[in-house]
Amino acid sequence: MSKLTFRKIINFLALSLCVTFALIVMFPLFSLLGYVISKGIQVINWDFFFNLPAPAGESGGGLGNAVLGTIYMVGIAVILALPIGIMNGIYLSEFGSQKLAKAVRFLSDVFTGVPSIVVGIFVYIILVKTLRTFSAFAGGVSLAVIMIPIIIRTTEEMLRLVPNTLREASLALGATSWRTTVSVVLPSAAKGIITGIMLAVARAAGETAPLIFTALNSRYWPGELFSPTASLPVYIFTYAISPYVSWQDLAWAGAFVLISMVLLVNIFAKLVSSRFVQMRGE
Repeated sequence: MSKLTFRKIINFLALSLCVTFALIVMFPLFSLLGYVISKGIQVINWDFFFNLPAPAGESGGGLGNAVLGTIYMVGIAVILALPIGIMNGIYLSEFGSQKLAKAVRFLSDVFTGVPSIVVGIFVYIILVKTLRTFSAFAGGVSLAVIMIPIIIRTTEEMLRLVPNTLREASLALGATSWRTTVSVVLPSAAKGIITGIMLAVARAAGETAPLIFTALNSRYWPGELFSPTASLPVYIFTYAISPYVSWQDLAWAGAFVLISMVLLVNIFAKLVSSRFVQMRGE
C-alpha cells in the first residue's frame, strides 16, 4: 500500500467520524425541535396571540400577555446588559493585563456558571423586597445579570481576534486609542459580537426560575414597569404541570412560539451582521 493510498484511507476515516459525531449531536436537537413543532403548531391560532388566558378548566384563550411580557422584559435586559457587557469586553481586550481586568474576567467567568435560580433569588432580595412588589423591571434586571457575562466574554474574545496590525496602522495614522477602538477594532469584530449578543438573548429568553422570583406572573396585559408581568417561560412551566388538557396544549404552543422567537432573532442577527460586513467591504 502506497503512502498516498494510506493517507486517503485515514482522511476518509477521519471525515466519516466527524460526520457521524456531527449527526449524533444534531439528532437530539432536531428531534426536540420536531416534537415541539408537531405538538405546538396544532394549537397555534390568532387567539393565542391576541387573547388573555382562559380561567382554569375552560377551553380557549391565549397567551398574548405572556408573549408581549417576554418581549418586554428581554428588551429591558438588552438595554441594561448591552452597554455594560460591551464596555467591559472592550476593557478586558484592550487592557487585559491589568489587575482589575483579571479580576473582572474571573468574576465574569464565575457569573457565567451561576445557576439562574440563584440570580433570581439575588434580584429578589435586592429589588423585589426593597420595592415591595414583583415587577417587569426586576425580571429584566435578572435576565440582564444572566446576559452580561456572556456578552463580556464574547466581546473580549472577538476583539482579541482582530489583528494588532490594524490597531498599529490606525495609531500610526494619528488616531487616538479610543478612536482606534471605536472606528477600527469594534467594526472589525461586529459580526462576532452580534452573534454573542444573540446567544445571550436566547439564553435569557428561555429562563424561568429568575422570573418566578422577580416578575412572578399576571393574567393581564403588561402595563406598568413596576408591576407583576406575565412571561412565556413561566406560563409554559405552570401550564405544563397542570391537570387541564387545554392548558397543556397551550404550554406546547408557548414552547413552539418561544423557540420560533429565538430562531427569528438569530436569523435577523445573522442577516444584519452579514449586511454590515458587506457594507464595510464596499
